[in-house]
Amino acid sequence: MSRIPNYLEDRICLNVLANSVENAKECYEAAEGHVVLGVLSKNYATDEAAIEDMKRYQVATNNALSVGLGAGDPNQSQMVSRLSQVLQPQHVNQVFTGVGTSRALLGQNETVINGLVSPTGTPGMVNIATGPLSSQVAPGVVPIETAIALLKDMGGSSIKFFNMKGLAHLEEYKVVAEACAANDFYLEPTGGIDLDNFAEILQIAVDAGVKKIIPHVYSSIIDKTTGDTKVADVKTLLTLMKASLK
Repeated sequence: MSRIPNYLEDRICLNVLANSVENAKECYEAAEGHVVLGVLSKNYATDEAAIEDMKRYQVATNNALSVGLGAGDPNQSQMVSRLSQVLQPQHVNQVFTGVGTSRALLGQNETVINGLVSPTGTPGMVNIATGPLSSQVAPGVVPIETAIALLKDMGGSSIKFFNMKGLAHLEEYKVVAEACAANDFYLEPTGGIDLDNFAEILQIAVDAGVKKIIPHVYSSIIDKTTGDTKVADVKTLLTLMKASLK
């Protein structure tokens, strides 16, 4: 099974949550394979239970598994690294300080590992203090170029810019996209992205020249009754992805 995500035109891969193996399979097909399916480590009591279940997702989606924290919970960082070592997924979500551990345990450079940074209110500056301990103290504010260089040092693949709060941090996001493009780094916008603002957020990264973009669309496309990610919405997002590259 490939450990490299299946990007649309080698540029964009969607990231959505999967509520079940069946939901993951349906979303994978709806996205024509251009997706990684998020399964949250926080939902499992033990590593063994998580590994056993996540393997089923891998089989159903040609390894399009994204090992998640669970609402960006930094306390899940170590568990994500341990699971990823065994599972060898296509995508790993990490807090900034967990990237090095994940890459070392993976033992290869194909799997995409993002490093979570947060907006600060100042374009060009991001907060990298997103780990279990660092998130509890004063923000670690550094230039986005420094954050990218640090992530590269640790074996990271991309900036996970969270929380976008939809379009609330658009000016900061634009600078992040430009920096990722200039420094040959991937970008993953996440937080408050929905069917209404998806196209604008994605187009900014495409136009900036970001090499690989993995937008996360989570709660806004989840059926509140079933907990499933809506397959029809995934199809809509794929259409928007294709339109962004024209």
